Amino acid sequence: MIASFNVFLTWMTVSMNVRQASPLGQGGPAIDSDFPDPTIVQDLDGAWYAFATEHAGVHVQAARASAPEGPWTKIDGIDLLPKSNSFFTGSNTWAPDVRVLGNDSYVLYFSGQVASNDSHHCVGVATSTRILGPYTPKDEPFQCDLRDGGEIDPSSFRDVDGKTYVTYKVDGNSIGAGGECNNGINPKKATPIVLQEVSKNGVEKIGSPRQILDRVGDEPLVEAPAIYRARDGTYILFFSSGCFTAPSYNVNYATSKSVGGPYTRASTPLISSNDSLGLTSPGGATPVQNGDVLVFHANCEAGRCMFVRKFDFRNRIVRLL
Repeated sequence: MIASFNVFLTWMTVSMNVRQASPLGQGGPAIDSDFPDPTIVQDLDGAWYAFATEHAGVHVQAARASAPEGPWTKIDGIDLLPKSNSFFTGSNTWAPDVRVLGNDSYVLYFSGQVASNDSHHCVGVATSTRILGPYTPKDEPFQCDLRDGGEIDPSSFRDVDGKTYVTYKVDGNSIGAGGECNNGINPKKATPIVLQEVSKNGVEKIGSPRQILDRVGDEPLVEAPAIYRARDGTYILFFSSGCFTAPSYNVNYATSKSVGGPYTRASTPLISSNDSLGLTSPGGATPVQNGDVLVFHANCEAGRCMFVRKFDFRNRIVRLL
């Protein structure tokens, strides 16, 4: 009762400062304003929330819906991470991810700009008693190794056995030789996607990180990982490849019978600039766990808008519906 009442109060507090997004429509955005790198989660009261990269001074944006398909309402006047710790600059906060741990217990992962070297980002972690925060960051980053370029794009996943993981991308292109996303010139740096098991509180690490994917061929990078477990037990790793500023940026996926891999990459991207959706530079996809909905961003007049599409998985192939 106390948790439900707190959620109700939070919603009443922000309900006077919400802005209804455009209807999903045929091919249209679910949120028609700049809302990059969206993630999606259901709270204990049944409401759905989406969170996104910093925009207009709001470090972690938020939106709300009664169902994953929408309609979505962007919540103005709310910033989940209004203050950072001294390790980060408190600006240029990217790709947030929220996990509901239980009553009055939430954890936020984010990509924070490093204060000692603002050309790099690392993964931070923060906690709150409310899904809309404010979140209090831990003093130390969750993961930071500047020798490899730092880390970005954290995404949490809880498996059916109760084990919890965080995936992230080693930001090797931040120390690249230049060109497309700073990694288009040889020798190109590795940009591996890494899997890290964490404790039930989502903060403490268990064991060592494990690489599960990396860039291939001429692409400058892979990033934005998110794991989904299909009904047949297959693990699907959604990710983006290419440079987000280029039309070649896309939503791709790889599959495995084990959460720790090895993952087999699909032969073609799931969503690209040249497909029937007619979008440009789609990326940053996150699936609804135990569902069949995918949220992602693509270029729009406002910047990078959030889109929502249903999908299914049959014969080891992900298809949009």
